Amino acid sequence: MEFAENIIINKSFNFAKRIVNLNKFLNKEKNEYILSKQILKSGTSIGANVFEAQNAQSNADFLSKMKIALKEATETLYWLMLLHETEYINDSAFSDLKADLDDIRNILGSICKTTEANA
Repeated sequence: MEFAENIIINKSFNFAKRIVNLNKFLNKEKNEYILSKQILKSGTSIGANVFEAQNAQSNADFLSKMKIALKEATETLYWLMLLHETEYINDSAFSDLKADLDDIRNILGSICKTTEANA
């Protein structure tokens, strides 16, 4: 699914789909249910907050949602690193997911800075 020209919505939605698939893999292949639920919650929350911000009631509300999305992205990085360090995911999967997450975090950081500067 594509959301017009909104890059952060598209990237965060596509990342959430990858996190859902990671959760399925961890449950089925690794019999891991605790960490997988944590990364599922934070990894899908990024896009949910970005999506919700599109109908914000004010600039402050928009900024708040984007900051929450950035916090969720940072939490997701923690769970991703932990899954990698405990060998639930391999180097390739980690690097690929981390690259996408770094991109999302950078975009969200820029959105937050720009929104604050224009407030």
